[in-house]
Amino acid sequence: MAKDSAEIGVFGGSGFYSLLDEVREVKVETPYGAPSDVVALGEIAGKKVAFLPRHGKSHSLPPHMINYRANAWAMKQLGVSRIIGPCAAGSLAARVKPGDFVVADQLVDRTNARKDTFYDGPVTTHVSFAYPYCPQMRDLAIGAIKEQKITVHERGTVVTIQGPRFSTVAESRWFSSAGWEVINMTQYPEAYLARELEMCYANISLITDYDVGLEGVEGVAPVTHESVIEVFNANNARVKQVIRAMVQRMPAQRTCSCGSALTGARIS
Repeated sequence: MAKDSAEIGVFGGSGFYSLLDEVREVKVETPYGAPSDVVALGEIAGKKVAFLPRHGKSHSLPPHMINYRANAWAMKQLGVSRIIGPCAAGSLAARVKPGDFVVADQLVDRTNARKDTFYDGPVTTHVSFAYPYCPQMRDLAIGAIKEQKITVHERGTVVTIQGPRFSTVAESRWFSSAGWEVINMTQYPEAYLARELEMCYANISLITDYDVGLEGVEGVAPVTHESVIEVFNANNARVKQVIRAMVQRMPAQRTCSCGSALTGARIS
């Protein structure tokens, strides 16, 4: 394996700007422009890992301005075949409490005008996204979270909103009434672009707050960025321990279908 390479990639979210102890930082150039920051390369349990904070190390990129294509392409270019994508998220269900982790199994896109595909032609390509998250990696995440004695919801639908603004009360109630559990600003198109590049992708949503329109919960105040970061910082160590456990247990062989996502997807 080349010097500037990795097997596993990690995207850091709000408040999560470093992961590895001893790193070599590399600048990766892509056909889609610059990624959010330099990529930190290091090792966990003898496995090569690439870490990239999706908002940049100084959190200079709001969710609607992230170059998701460049970030995903940079990981693929480094040899990554699996990506762990933790994120700060709000709860749309009373049973999903701040401090809980949700290993999402479904996704709803409510963003607009984001560059969300690598395939603009001339070969028309339709990639299946019926099941957005890698089942093998989801199982690893659930096991690692349980090992850390963290309350985990083994399924959940995350709705991705455009940002940078938070939802209105009416929007939040609409999402809750649909039965969705989690709200976030970055899962789409990040998860989908990983699929287009035939990389496995798993999300761990760290619940930082109840979304503003949630009914049945007393005293829900409008969410603020400051409150989100406060909870995320308090749980940063737990997130890192979960990721380290996942990497340590990561089997060499992929048993999912993520690596063959392009099979039958092209019309020629």
